[in-house]
Amino acid sequence: MIRDLEDEILGCTRCSRLIDYIRKVAIEKKPKYRNYQYWGKPLPGFGDPNAWLLIVGLAPAAHGGNRTGRVFTGDMSGERVYRALYEIGLSSSPKSESRYDLVELKGVYLTNAVKCAPPKNKPNKEEIGSCSYFLKKEIESLPKLKVILTLGRIAFDTTTNILGIDGKFSHMAIYSTNRLTVVASYHPSQQNFVSGRLTWGNWISIFYKIKTLYTSHNA
Repeated sequence: MIRDLEDEILGCTRCSRLIDYIRKVAIEKKPKYRNYQYWGKPLPGFGDPNAWLLIVGLAPAAHGGNRTGRVFTGDMSGERVYRALYEIGLSSSPKSESRYDLVELKGVYLTNAVKCAPPKNKPNKEEIGSCSYFLKKEIESLPKLKVILTLGRIAFDTTTNILGIDGKFSHMAIYSTNRLTVVASYHPSQQNFVSGRLTWGNWISIFYKIKTLYTSHNA
């Protein structure tokens, strides 16, 4: 079961550089969050254990998920994910602000390729490879999974390597196995939106495309 992985992820200390960093960030904090008790631990996924859709990001943000204790919560990228899920009817709220709020996801599970926030948001190859163990377990533990949305090249490469897919990353690229369909998207980072690489229109279109894919899976 997907819930059984949470304790294993929480207890992981394989990557000393990442563990040292998330603990340091949790102590030093960002000035605007100085009164906030940071999570400061490896971050498990969140969502529906009967999910048909898995969304895979890069890693928790140092002052986002590493602060709030929930994936895609506490930063602009996460806000775009929840807003899109709400628009297509898969989230009870357009925003998640804390691991203690009452947001419910319907048919969706959220996770990251790397479970700890990395310095400068750049995990190294060894850290990505080590954490792929958990992503593989998550994929295997979602019995109703049909579609995986990967956000950015690292999430895409890690996912396709696990599944044995020979694919090349590009926005809206789609690859399928007998069981699963993998969809690639640019990461909904502030940088990608400011640069115009992503707009709200082409971001939300990914989610409507995914709903179509799910419908075809179940036709």
